[in-house]
Amino acid sequence: MRRFRVAVVHGVNLDQLGRRNPEHYGGLTFRELERQIDEWAKDLDLTPRFFQTNHEGALVEYLHRAEGLVDGIVINPGAWTHYAYAIRDALELAAVPAIEVHLSNVHEREQWRRHSVISELCLATVAGQGPDGYRDALQQLRDHLVSVVPVPTPSTGTPTGETLSRPDTPRVHDDPDESPGDPLPDDVNVSAATDGIDVPDADVPSANPEPPAADR
Repeated sequence: MRRFRVAVVHGVNLDQLGRRNPEHYGGLTFRELERQIDEWAKDLDLTPRFFQTNHEGALVEYLHRAEGLVDGIVINPGAWTHYAYAIRDALELAAVPAIEVHLSNVHEREQWRRHSVISELCLATVAGQGPDGYRDALQQLRDHLVSVVPVPTPSTGTPTGETLSRPDTPRVHDDPDESPGDPLPDDVNVSAATDGIDVPDADVPSANPEPPAADR
């Protein structure tokens, strides 16, 4: 099974967890949250990569580089969720599957928090589950990646380009389990060839033996 690389991206003010209202955000510090996410990711055989910034442009540039570096994204943009269309466009440019996560239930808070500019780009939004929401997001993302990545098929031979004949291409025996030097069945006798002259096998009597010297 392929080990998928997942970017866990946090936006503005998320580094202040532990200082913010625990009623909405829980009591974990940001570093404690990242350590917990790391454990969950490894339990799911995912390779997490963490990124957090309080600078919108830095997050935009990170998303610009995401394609080809990660297989999926778990993203909590913080307050940028609700108005930062530059981050929305950068996530679209990243062109990798994403899950949106919020620690608090933004759908039951202030009206302005209920709008997300990135939700339509994401496979799902997980909100109101606290830190456990990240485990749910990682599981959903992994399930999606497993479903869309084709199962590798075993190779049945050398690539086509390597089978094209050239003057110096050696002959390959038809049966990979039988080399050209394997002995033939016992009822078949073969003579070796040396410089184009057939030499009788020493163990096989000649069909026309020469008469003894006295009869010549």
